[in-house]
Amino acid sequence: MDRLNHINPFAKRDAHSPGAVITYKVLTILTWLLSVITTVYYYFHAVDDVGIKHRRTIWEQNYRYYSGFTQNSVITSIYWIVLFVLQLGYIGHLFSSKIERVNAACAVGSHFIFNNLLHFAFLMLFIRNHFIWAEVVLIINFFNLSSLYFRHNAYPRFIHTPAVSGPLAWTFVAIYWNGAIMVYDPDNLVARIFANLFIWSILVYGLFFIFAYKDYTMGFSLSVLTASIGVAQFLQQLVALQWIFAFTIMAVLFVFTLIVAVPAATGRDVPWARSQPSGDTERAPLLGEGTA
Repeated sequence: MDRLNHINPFAKRDAHSPGAVITYKVLTILTWLLSVITTVYYYFHAVDDVGIKHRRTIWEQNYRYYSGFTQNSVITSIYWIVLFVLQLGYIGHLFSSKIERVNAACAVGSHFIFNNLLHFAFLMLFIRNHFIWAEVVLIINFFNLSSLYFRHNAYPRFIHTPAVSGPLAWTFVAIYWNGAIMVYDPDNLVARIFANLFIWSILVYGLFFIFAYKDYTMGFSLSVLTASIGVAQFLQQLVALQWIFAFTIMAVLFVFTLIVAVPAATGRDVPWARSQPSGDTERAPLLGEGTA
């Protein structure tokens, strides 16, 4: 078992050798660049493969297959720009002079590298209309990031947000987004009804992390992505339930996010938190958890 844990890149470790740190630095930077460059390229350019009949950018795909989870390109693009910038900060932790920060960054490194590779694979499939395989990739990444979250949820917020909660929130919403495109039928009333039902799972999912982990970063990320859905639905179809549901979910998540985030900024406990010993807030990305 010890040998298996030694060769398993996803095994939980409290310390990392100098060689492992160098490996994480190199692979993290390379895969992050791969993720960013691919996203930016297909934001502006359609696929140019021979044999592809319908060539579209990421957001042309989004608006071509209008569904109950179609997103607003401006809001979601801003989300990704901010996330990529924050991920630069996470990468900076790998070069920190403080060994505890380096070890914390390396602890989530394997999952983050895998996330970058899966994000690249998803985009390559999505832009080429392979929506079923793109959905498979998203589901794999959802399990990858969920495993990361539940095993490493108390690292500093500037590691937790860009490497854990931000990508996980996106992946959860993207499963519905791509899934709706996968079964796209403009005249399918059943698909619209299911969209009206499934969008509420975003609220349940977000509240779970807010109440169970006091994680305002997940609440805020999901509220932004739900706002993106709401704006797209409102602009497309004024008389419809989906944008009303989306804005309601966004508002509830945002309010509970503030209920958690404001005490975090002022050093107080949230109303439902049990008293805990004080600790280093720099190492507490989630409210009520004073230790890493």
